[in-house]
Amino acid sequence: MSAVILTGEDLTIKELVSVTRDFREAVIAPDKRENIQKVRRWIEDNWMREDAPPIYGFTTGLGKLKDTRISPEQSDQFQINIVRSHSGCVGEPLPEEVVRAAMLVRVNLFCRGVCGLRLETVERLLEMVNKKVHPVVPSLGSVGCSGDLGPLAHIVAAMIGFEEAEAVYGGVRMPAREALKKAGMSETFELKAKDALSLVNGTTVFAAYAALNVFDALELAKTADLTGALSLEAMRGERNAFDPRYQAVGNHPGQAEAAENVLRLVSGSTRCSEESRMVHLKNDVLHPSYKPRIQDLLSLRCLPQVHGSVRDNLKYSQDIIEREINAVTDNPLVFWNDKGGLDFVSGGNSHGEPVGFAMDNLCLAMTELGNISERRIFALCDPCLSYGLPPMLAGEPAGLNCGYPVIACSAAAITSENKTLCFPSSADSLTTKSSQEDHVSMAPWAARKARQILGNLEKILGIETLIASQAIMITRDELGSFKLGAGTGAAFDVVRRDFKGTDKDEYMPLQSNACIALIESREMLRAAEGAVGGLA
Repeated sequence: MSAVILTGEDLTIKELVSVTRDFREAVIAPDKRENIQKVRRWIEDNWMREDAPPIYGFTTGLGKLKDTRISPEQSDQFQINIVRSHSGCVGEPLPEEVVRAAMLVRVNLFCRGVCGLRLETVERLLEMVNKKVHPVVPSLGSVGCSGDLGPLAHIVAAMIGFEEAEAVYGGVRMPAREALKKAGMSETFELKAKDALSLVNGTTVFAAYAALNVFDALELAKTADLTGALSLEAMRGERNAFDPRYQAVGNHPGQAEAAENVLRLVSGSTRCSEESRMVHLKNDVLHPSYKPRIQDLLSLRCLPQVHGSVRDNLKYSQDIIEREINAVTDNPLVFWNDKGGLDFVSGGNSHGEPVGFAMDNLCLAMTELGNISERRIFALCDPCLSYGLPPMLAGEPAGLNCGYPVIACSAAAITSENKTLCFPSSADSLTTKSSQEDHVSMAPWAARKARQILGNLEKILGIETLIASQAIMITRDELGSFKLGAGTGAAFDVVRRDFKGTDKDEYMPLQSNACIALIESREMLRAAEGAVGGLA
C-alpha cells in the first residue's frame, strides 16, 4: 500500500483511519518540507535575537505571562518547562489509536508551514507514527479552548524522552525512552524555540478522536439499515414504504439512501411478501383472518426518514471534521508578507467549537439510531405488534421457556443511557487560566462521550440482530419456505454460524455476545455488502 502524502490540505478521514488502524505509512510532501525549513530559517535569523520584538511564544511567556520576556539563553529551558507544566492530565489513558491519529493530524497541520517550528521536530513526531511508538496520554484534562494543551504535552513528554513519560510499543506499556530505543530511535530529543508551543497548542487530539468517531458512525449507519432490514424480514413487513418514488418527494438525500439500502438488502425476499403475510401465526390473536397489512409500525416504515436524517447529520459532522484535520490550530502563526518577511498573527483557531458542535450532533444522531432500533426490538417481542411472533420469542412450551425479555430490557437500558449522554457539551463553558480563557468548547468531552454512545449503539444493534434472527429462526416451520433477501440472507447466514438459534432457553451471553461481536467487527455488514454490491 502506498504511503499517505501529507500536505496539510487534503487529508481525508478514510486516509487517517488507514494510517491509524491499518498502519499505513505517512510521509511529508517534499515541497512542504522545504517551506517549513524556509520559514524556520527566517525566524532564526530575525527573531531569535536579544533585540527581537516581543513575539508570543517565541520571546515571551504564555497565557497571563505573555508580557514576560524570554531571552534566547532561556529558550531551551522554556521549552522543557512548557512540557513539564502542561502535562497535567489525569485519568485512564486515551485509546492507543486516538493518540496515533492525533500525532498524524499534528504532523499534517505543520505541513502548512505557518507554525514556525523546526523540520526536525516535525520529522521526530512522524517517525513515532511510522514506527508505532504511542505515548500514554491520560484522558481527562482538556477543555478544548487552547486546543489540547494537556494531552498534547503528554505526547511531547514521551517524544522528547522524559524519564517519567510512558509509551506503548508492540502492545506493551513501558517507559517512553525504552519504547523509543526499541523502535530504533534516539531516547531523547531536544526542543528549540517555539517547538514546544507548536507541539502542544491546538485541537489535535479531540479532532483526531472525532475523525475516528465519524468513520465508525458512518459504518454503523449502514449497519442499522441492515439490522432494520432483518427486523423487516422477521415481521414480514411491507416494502411500499421504501418505494424510491415516495422517497424522492420526501426531498432528503439521506432518506433516499437509507430506503435504497433496505430495498437492496431485501431484494429477492419472499418473506417480505403478501404471500408470506397470508400465513397465519397462532399467536396473532389480533388478526384471526387475513387482511392486507396496509402499513407497518413507524419504526419500520419510517426507517428511511429516521436513518436518513442521521445520514444527513453525519454528512455535516464529516465535513466539519475533515476540515478540522486539515486546519492549522496552533497559535500564534506566521505568514509571509509583501516585504519578504514574516508577520506574526495571534488568534483563536485553537478553540474547539466546530468539533464540539460536530460531535454533539453526532451524539444525537447515533442515539436516535439506538432509539428506533430499540423500538423494533420491543415490537419483535410483542405478538400484538409483530403479527403473531411468539411472546418474547419464547420456545415451546412458552411459560416454561422465558425467551428474550431481559436482553430486550438491556437494549432499553442502554438506549436510555445514550439519551443522558446526549446533553450537548458545547452548551457548557467554564472560565479557566485566570480568565485568559473565558469561554471554552468542552469539545474533548463531546468526542469522548460520542465514543461511549457508539459503543452502546453497537450493543443495541447486536441485540436487534439477535432478536430478529431468533424471530426468523423460531418461525422456520411456518415460514421457512419463504426466503430472505440477498443481503439479509447473507447476514443471517453469518449470524447462524455463531448463534445457532434455539427453541429452548439458553445462557443468554452466549447468544448476545456473539451477535454484538458481529456488529463490532463489521463482519455481518461486510457479508451483506458483498452480497448486494455495497451500500450507500
